[in-house]
Amino acid sequence: MKNTLNIASVLTWFNLIIWGIFSAMGLLGALMGGNIYLLIVTFLTGVTVLHSYASLKLHKSIRHSNVPLSDQTPVGIRFIGFIALFFGIFYIADGFGVLQNTQNFVKLMTPQLPPEYKQVDLAAYLRGIGIFCIITGICISVNVFLNFRLLRWYYLVKQSDIS
Repeated sequence: MKNTLNIASVLTWFNLIIWGIFSAMGLLGALMGGNIYLLIVTFLTGVTVLHSYASLKLHKSIRHSNVPLSDQTPVGIRFIGFIALFFGIFYIADGFGVLQNTQNFVKLMTPQLPPEYKQVDLAAYLRGIGIFCIITGICISVNVFLNFRLLRWYYLVKQSDIS
């Protein structure tokens, strides 16, 4: 279980930092631009940040048995975890979709590019976005599964300590 906890901690910190930066940039962009739709999307991507924060509380309670887990944290890990899992699977599917249809995206995007960006290798850029989506989707999904497993293990150990 120690290896699972270590892997989950690394993935949790990765997700917290990466998606925290994206959420902060989206929030600032939405507030500066006055775009309510970007604000809604930013809050949806913030689900991963919330799940990571709750997971860090769980990890702290597992590592330090004298630190109790609040009553709301397991519910947050489960509920927000399912939403984050949905987004993780969505990012994986989106990444594969971009990688499989790169040339179609290039054909659609090329006429819309400004003249100064005509020399950019759009296919390589889109492949990079697809790979990034797959990697982050896998990180989110695996992290959610590991934290579900750690939460279950935490309750099993807690029940055996009480008995």
